[in-house]
Amino acid sequence: MYSATTRDIEVRVRPFYLEERSDPAGNRYVWGYRVTIWNHSSEFVQLMSRHWRITDGAGRVEEVRGAGVVGDQPELDPGDSYEYTSGCPLSTPSGFMAGSYTMRTATGETFDIEIPAFSLDLPDERRTVN
Repeated sequence: MYSATTRDIEVRVRPFYLEERSDPAGNRYVWGYRVTIWNHSSEFVQLMSRHWRITDGAGRVEEVRGAGVVGDQPELDPGDSYEYTSGCPLSTPSGFMAGSYTMRTATGETFDIEIPAFSLDLPDERRTVN
């Protein structure tokens, strides 16, 4: 589990390898990741957009930006949490992801919160620092 907290909003990520969706002979490795966002702050926030930096084992970087997550722009009152699952294919057997979410308060203020960097490694492979 990987975790980061910005302005009392915690983002936890748990990556997992999707062997059944991967094809190592074809250089296709697929990971899922489960994200939980906890609003530990005293104010309402809404997740407006995401920005991911996906780096494969060869050092190639892909940036992904878009509105919300998995088609949703969740609203979190103080104490609320939101959880979703998504996935990422790579052409290498390892890599890592990191990024940020842009949040908006009830007063219209926007700010970014950190998505912690997390490693994508095959379950039975020796782990490397990417």
